[in-house]
Amino acid sequence: MAFVQFTKVSLAFGDRDILKNVGLNLASGSRSALAGANGSGKSTLMKVIAGVIQADSGERAVQKGCRISYLPQSGIVHRGCVLRQELETAYAGVLALISRMEEVGRVLENAKTDDGPTRLLLEERHRLQEAVENSGYYRRDQRIAMTLTGLGFALSDLDRPVEEFSGGWQMRIALAKVLLETPDILLLDEPTNYLDIEARAWLESWLRSFTGGYLLVSHDRYFLDVTVTEVYELFQGSLKRYAGNYSAYERVRQVEMESLLKRYAEQQEEIAKTEALIRRFRYKAGKAAFAQELIKRLEKIDAEGRRIEIPESLKTISISVPPPPHSGRIVLTLNGLSKSYGARRVISGLDLTLENGERLVVVGRNGAGKSTLLRIIAGVDGDFLGSAQYGSGVQAGYFSQDAAETIGSGAGGAQSALEFIEAEAPTALIPKARDMLGAFLFRGDDVFKPLSVLSGGEKSRLALLRMLLKPMNLLILDEPTNHLDLYSKDILLSTLKPFQGTIIFVSHDRSFMEALSTKTLELAAPGDTEGSPAQRLFYGDYAYYLHRVEQETAERDNAAGAGNLSEGATRPDPAPAAERREAGKQRQTLIRRLERQEAEILKVLDAMERDKAALEAELARPEVYSAGEKARATQFKLEEVTAQINGKNQEWEDKALELEAARRTGNSPGTRLEQSPAATYTQNGRRTKP
Repeated sequence: MAFVQFTKVSLAFGDRDILKNVGLNLASGSRSALAGANGSGKSTLMKVIAGVIQADSGERAVQKGCRISYLPQSGIVHRGCVLRQELETAYAGVLALISRMEEVGRVLENAKTDDGPTRLLLEERHRLQEAVENSGYYRRDQRIAMTLTGLGFALSDLDRPVEEFSGGWQMRIALAKVLLETPDILLLDEPTNYLDIEARAWLESWLRSFTGGYLLVSHDRYFLDVTVTEVYELFQGSLKRYAGNYSAYERVRQVEMESLLKRYAEQQEEIAKTEALIRRFRYKAGKAAFAQELIKRLEKIDAEGRRIEIPESLKTISISVPPPPHSGRIVLTLNGLSKSYGARRVISGLDLTLENGERLVVVGRNGAGKSTLLRIIAGVDGDFLGSAQYGSGVQAGYFSQDAAETIGSGAGGAQSALEFIEAEAPTALIPKARDMLGAFLFRGDDVFKPLSVLSGGEKSRLALLRMLLKPMNLLILDEPTNHLDLYSKDILLSTLKPFQGTIIFVSHDRSFMEALSTKTLELAAPGDTEGSPAQRLFYGDYAYYLHRVEQETAERDNAAGAGNLSEGATRPDPAPAAERREAGKQRQTLIRRLERQEAEILKVLDAMERDKAALEAELARPEVYSAGEKARATQFKLEEVTAQINGKNQEWEDKALELEAARRTGNSPGTRLEQSPAATYTQNGRRTKP
């Protein structure tokens, strides 16, 4: 079993201890998450495990031959080739194995005796052959295509120069490469940062079927819950293991934190009393010795490391947003809203009425028009057909990743983050500006950073905070959880849930979507230029929406499994209304069915490849290749299996192309907005009956 083991590993940057006597064990089958506050050193520990940086002390044991693949948070840019060539580099290590296997084969061809060295070479060749087979090298075209489509690429992207892809897609390329490497140990630092919810679901499925071990850092609570079985927390330089998924870790940690905070409060009270006594008696002649004894007692607490320190992330911080101005009952009305980019229609005939206090989450695959719709509603994009009207008294605030671009531009770049927020905040909230910045990951001296030196993520967080400080009654939020850790997401959620106004938002964080939404608007991905995409409104939160989609898929699968009607029977023509209702379901149903068929083909392919490997190993045995009749029979079987594999590969390629076509163009021409009743659900959309 492949493994990586650390014992008493320590690392310091200057006078700050990042790691203090850390112990960790990762092996095949490990399903681990790495948790900790922002800035606690999670990425540093990942780099130590990957061997990118060296620890100051401790032992790092890696089993011989154990392959480790590491994906950093950001900063990877690919150049100089097309996407297909870039992904082929994931098999560079396999090419070295093949080269050695061929070298051993040439030596064996000239071997005249079955002595000890020859047997050792045969064993080595067998090991190399198994390693190459297990790497998926001979199925790399299929694996590359499957990985790319899972991560949201199109098969046509394979021949695009890698320089054409934006920063987020560059990181998807890097993720695809480490997955294709099929390492023994996989280290993924924030792999979900650049993935939409469909790609995250695919990655979840991939990880569940991965036979190696992995360690994940992520700010997506749902993603961690469904992919890990243990959590390592990095807290003030120490590492502690918790069994169970992320939610189980949070429950246990909550109890521990309550105890820690209680002990911290008690210690702070004792320290305050001691310091008061010192101030009172240190300059009195008869009490000076007593005061010195108290001073030594305080110094001893620090010398022995008994002073309890509470990180910024554990301090209770809340953001008080200004109360929303009064507005009418109807907040937003869309009539026949349509939007096209040339011949490509992304929104078609959308009708929607939103009332005060509702929280609408907009969902759909990449390219479905989610951000476009929010820009139209916010008034940023006026190039559309139909109408979009606010109700009486509506004052809207809009946040998008682009909102950060103007922060720090021109003469305002010398202004600090703290000065910027103090200037934007209502007078009553100015004293809380520093705490609010802390909630959005500006901690310590970060609040004094000039705007001109802030990163894109820091400017984005600042833009979100600025918007929340304005008196608005309609919030339009496009990916507000990007660049936030779990702690900041919880603060944002606790701020938005009691908000008395209306919210329209897009997010790729499933936990956030389920917790905040009360209505769900589904936008289908655009079809071809002849068709129009469908929109459907679900009167329930995101969990209800998922339940309905799963229910519809199950019904369609059951209907398909029932087969055709008996001979002579006739099927009634569907009513036009029923056709429109079914139109939005067809595409997802088709995709899921094709995905199952694809998985079955790949399962058969894997079995065939194992048979082929076994025959090749048989042919390499001296008692076989030296016996003419036995060698010919084995060779015949090998050729037969190889032909079957080629045929199955062609079947897979046809299915992959069919699946890609379904994902890109869909099969639904419907344009009607369907309103799905939720009779078995409570008013806030939570399901009460299955």
